[in-house]
Amino acid sequence: MLDRNNELKELAIKEIEMHRETVERDPYRPAFHLMPPVGLLNDPNGFIQWKGTYHVFFQWMPFKTEHGAKFWGHYTSKDLVNWELAPIALTPGDWYDKNGCYSGSAVVHDNKMKLFYTGNVKDENGNRETYQCVAESEDGIHFDKKGVVVELPEGYTPHFRDPKVWKHLDKWYMVIGTQDLSEEGRIVLYESSDLREWTFKGDVTASGQEPIGDLGYMWECPDLFELDGKDILLFSPQGLEGNGYLYQNVYQTGYLSGELDYASGKMSHGAFTELDRGFEFYAPQTTLDENGRRLVIGWMGVPEQGEEHHPTIAHKWIHILTIPRELHYEGNQLFQRPAAELEAMRHSDITKNVSLSNERKEWSELNGAVYELLVQLNKVEETFSVTIRNNATMTYDATKSVLTFKRKSFVNGEEETRSCLIESVNELRFYVDSSSIEVFVNDGKEVFTSRFFPEEYNESLVFEADGHSTFQVTKWLLK
Repeated sequence: MLDRNNELKELAIKEIEMHRETVERDPYRPAFHLMPPVGLLNDPNGFIQWKGTYHVFFQWMPFKTEHGAKFWGHYTSKDLVNWELAPIALTPGDWYDKNGCYSGSAVVHDNKMKLFYTGNVKDENGNRETYQCVAESEDGIHFDKKGVVVELPEGYTPHFRDPKVWKHLDKWYMVIGTQDLSEEGRIVLYESSDLREWTFKGDVTASGQEPIGDLGYMWECPDLFELDGKDILLFSPQGLEGNGYLYQNVYQTGYLSGELDYASGKMSHGAFTELDRGFEFYAPQTTLDENGRRLVIGWMGVPEQGEEHHPTIAHKWIHILTIPRELHYEGNQLFQRPAAELEAMRHSDITKNVSLSNERKEWSELNGAVYELLVQLNKVEETFSVTIRNNATMTYDATKSVLTFKRKSFVNGEEETRSCLIESVNELRFYVDSSSIEVFVNDGKEVFTSRFFPEEYNESLVFEADGHSTFQVTKWLLK
C-alpha cells in the first residue's frame, strides 16, 4: 500500500498549499500555539525529545474541518518555543489503518524512533475493527510502517485505542484505553521485552472499582508515569455526569495517583481528580525530556462540544494545542506550570501596583491581544475580576472561596462559566493568544484552559473590585 500512502501525502500537501493564504488571514490564528496547517487538529501524539529535538505529532484531518480518517501531522522544536512543520508522519493507507491512524505515543529504541498508534478499520456497515500498530524511523522524520503488534483481546469492545508505551527497568509496557463488553471504561496493560511481542496483563483499573465508582463508559488517551514518588495514571473518561462544579464539559480529563504493581499489572490509587477547570482541555500526553522534566501538552478542544460552531472553520482550520507545561506532584495533587522556555517569548514588560475599591479600571498600555499577564493578589475583600477583550472574565469571590472563568459562548453568544472551589487566590498567570486563554492559578495548583473568540479590534483589559483589592500586575508582550 506504499503507493496509496504516498498518494494521500501528496493530496494533503496540495490541500495545505491550496488554503495557505486563507488560513494565514484568520485574525484568530494563534501567535504561539500549535495549530493545523489546514483542516482539523485534535489529540497530541508521540510527544518526545530525541537528540535534543522535541517532537509533537498530532491527529490531523487535512481535507475538512470535521473528524475522519486521521493522519499524524508533525512539528519539531529545539526549544519548545519555535516550531517547524515536519513532513507527514503517518497516513491511513493500509488495511489495518485505512479509516484512521488514531492516537498513540513514541519511544526510542536501538537508535530508532518508534511510533505506536491505533489502526482504525470500519466495514461498509460501520462495524469497527481496531489494531495497535508500529512505525519506525532512523531520523525522526521519515517513518516506515511495520504493521500490527497487538490485536483486540477477548472481553473488550473494539473501542480499544491510544497506546502509550514506556520502559520500566528492563521491560517495555503499554497502556491502552478501552471499554469492556458491559461498556464500562478501563485501562489495560501489556508487557514486552522487544516491542514486537506483547503479553496481555489485564486491567490496570476500571470504572466501578473503589474508590472511583462509576467513571463512564469509555476511557481514552491513557498515560502512566512516575512523578515525584507517585505513579500517575492520566486519562480522559467519557460519560461522566456533571456534579456541581465538576465534570461540566461533554468529556473530561483527569488522573489517579497511587502505585502500579508491575508484576500483577494492577494499580492501587485514590479518587479521580480533574486536571483542568476550563472549557477546552482533552487528551493530554506527557514525556520525560532529557532534563528529567515531565512535560505535558493537551488538545485545546473537547470531542462533540460545539466544534461545528468554531469561527475559524471559515478559514479552513479548527483547534489548537496547549502550551507545553511542566508537571509536578505536590501535596497529593498535580501542579501544572508553563515550561520555563516560554519566558524567552517575553520582549517587553510593564508593572503596576494597584489598589481598587468598588471600581473598574483600564489602562491603555496594558491592552493587547497576545501577552503573558501575571496578577499577584495581596488582598481581596469581596470579589476581584479581570476581563479580557470584553469576552472572557476571571473572577475570584473571596466571600465564597470560588474562582470562576466566564466567557461568551461561540455557539450562541450567551455567557457560560466554569468554576472551582479554592480557599485563597494569590496568583493568576494568564497566557493570552489570539483565540485562547490559559490561566495558571497559585503557581499551577489549578488551571483553566479555554478558547475564546473576541471582536477583532477589541484589545481591552479591565480590572474590577467589589470591596477593596490590592495587587501587582505585570504584563509581557510575547513574540
